[in-house]
Amino acid sequence: MLLETKDLTKNFGGLAAVSDFSMQVAEGEIVGLIGPNGAGKSTVFNLITGVLPATSGRIVYDGRDITKKLPDQVAKLGIGRTFQLNPLFPDFTVLENVTSSFFLHPHSSLVSVFFNTRSYRANEAFIEEKAREILARVGLAEEADELAKNLAHGHQKMLGVARALATKPRLLLLDEPLAGMNPGEIQASLDAIRGMRDNGITVLIVEHNMQILSLCDRVVVISFGKKITEGLPEEVRANQEVISAYFGSDYVC
Repeated sequence: MLLETKDLTKNFGGLAAVSDFSMQVAEGEIVGLIGPNGAGKSTVFNLITGVLPATSGRIVYDGRDITKKLPDQVAKLGIGRTFQLNPLFPDFTVLENVTSSFFLHPHSSLVSVFFNTRSYRANEAFIEEKAREILARVGLAEEADELAKNLAHGHQKMLGVARALATKPRLLLLDEPLAGMNPGEIQASLDAIRGMRDNGITVLIVEHNMQILSLCDRVVVISFGKKITEGLPEEVRANQEVISAYFGSDYVC
């Protein structure tokens, strides 16, 4: 199992944002973590990536306990992520945003960049080539020379994904990748995420938009910080607990 959370709990004062949450992600899967707004999905991501410390429970990645590791340590193990609020460099071009992210990879050196060393100059063309390949994979090849701040919202979201891909993750966590997108952008994003799995990347997606179900091998549903069910997309879609969590207990489908 590539990733496993075991009885994961996060308390904020007297409030349990996540409670006894357990899930598994196997290598090569696309797994959806869905639930209504405020259900605890992003908190789970922040716990996995070390942004927040867990109150109790364990996080195991590739057989290694990473529960107490810091974000940079988690990233060095091959876990990449995106954020709901996209941390882009607005005055950099699209291409520059991606090339800069290559130096977040654990085997890259920012020192060589700042001092323009021979090793950096030798790799610069290679890095640009790889960055353009990533942009093509997420549908942004034609926007490479555009400033990030001038992109449409959906394209900014995909640029965030491209930056995460530049860190060469083995496991990629996507936080609300479809939020605010129009139907055309959603379809393009779904196609791009499928392509990630084809390139050997395991994907865990947080979403409240149930369109993500069409993409997933398995789906885990969280509500009020607790897992309420998991299973195949068609099973989850028909689950009465899931319907109640999204639409209320009086909803009739």
